[in-house]
Amino acid sequence: MSDFAKLSTVLAGRLIEPDDSAYDQARRVWNGMIDRRPAAIAQCASASDVVSCLEFARAGRLSVAIRGGGHNIAGNAVCDGGLVLDLSPMKEVVVDAVHHRVRAGGGVLWGELDAATQGHGLATTGGLMSTTGVAGFTLGGGLGHLMRSCGLACDNLLAARLVTADGRDLTVSDAENSDLFWALRGGGGNFGVVTTLEFQLHPVGPILLGGGISQPLSAARQTLRFYREFTGGAPDALIVYANLGTGPDGTPRLGMRAVFNGSIEAGKEALRELRAFGSPIADDIRPRSYLEIQRLVDPNFPPGRLNYWKAHFLDDLSDELVDLTIEALKRAPSRLSAIALEPMGGSVARVGANATAFSHRSAAYSFLILAGWEDAHQTEANVAWARDLWERVRPLAAPGVYVNYLGGEGEQRVREAYGPNLDRLVEIKRRYDPENFFRMNQNIRPA
Repeated sequence: MSDFAKLSTVLAGRLIEPDDSAYDQARRVWNGMIDRRPAAIAQCASASDVVSCLEFARAGRLSVAIRGGGHNIAGNAVCDGGLVLDLSPMKEVVVDAVHHRVRAGGGVLWGELDAATQGHGLATTGGLMSTTGVAGFTLGGGLGHLMRSCGLACDNLLAARLVTADGRDLTVSDAENSDLFWALRGGGGNFGVVTTLEFQLHPVGPILLGGGISQPLSAARQTLRFYREFTGGAPDALIVYANLGTGPDGTPRLGMRAVFNGSIEAGKEALRELRAFGSPIADDIRPRSYLEIQRLVDPNFPPGRLNYWKAHFLDDLSDELVDLTIEALKRAPSRLSAIALEPMGGSVARVGANATAFSHRSAAYSFLILAGWEDAHQTEANVAWARDLWERVRPLAAPGVYVNYLGGEGEQRVREAYGPNLDRLVEIKRRYDPENFFRMNQNIRPA
């Protein structure tokens, strides 16, 4: 019996090897640029399966990748020649509607969690795509539609269960292993395998005012200047994303996606000036279920497409930056590429920079370059376009970057992602993973 065959006998879940008919599907992740071939994929059904897999990997000196939703742009959910711990079977979602809490397994996706909590008129800040994994999104910080009113996903994390490199199954919270709990809220998957997460819930919906409004690209300069002032004075309940891209008709445009977390009438008043500005070519803002709002972005990011992202934080949306982005869109080699602005502030900014491992609390916007294309022969041109724009914007950007938007950009960029909290994260990494066993991530090297 092979070593992997022996491992399969102790797992409640399934072990998939390269000769298995399910292997090619199981190793695929959302980003079509990632094409890695692990030695095996363990579809873990429980924390006990995770412990068994980690023991096996340590004994065999195998590298390990942890897959929750497989949505990470860098493709860290899968590795070459190692063991993938696929948590997708761990789908339990338990809602405590009385105390406004929810407990989710490590393989739960945001669409699944939202569906369970909205059955009680509750939600917490989740991913912008319903197929994003709850765990990875939260561990990196978690920027989403509700962040200005409810905080980041990591701000709503109350507790977690985590298996460490040496096989301990720990509960982490403010009351237990509080140093590790601090590190999980923005430090990514550096400290262990998170098998369960518990969140604070908030009354949300079930119907909110949300949707898109678009202006022609010819009006983008004036509109983005107005957008800068409008978002600067917006109430916490309102978030408006901006996106320079190509519309369904193939025409470049400036799109804005608005979500108001409150009453429909209050939302209409909050959005009145935005909807009256200029001459919109489309306005699809209307009452929608929160579940529909959480799926608005899905069609624009199908699984398997080739993607390359670069990101910054911004303290200000300057006129110079506005002009740079508009001109950059005109040069984009793919109609699938876009440039996005995510306004922060509100509840995000009222948490201290050192209160969680996620430290980038004062930024006004997250700036995201989304290169997307379908033909592999176009890879070089599209990657070059994204890198060129990123370099042009860098002198105008704030320090740091959102760790969930990082690709394989080198150690210095990882340092910038963890920012002023890096030294504390390094010390916690040394305490819980001194051999850097968990390194398929935006890696924090132990002290």
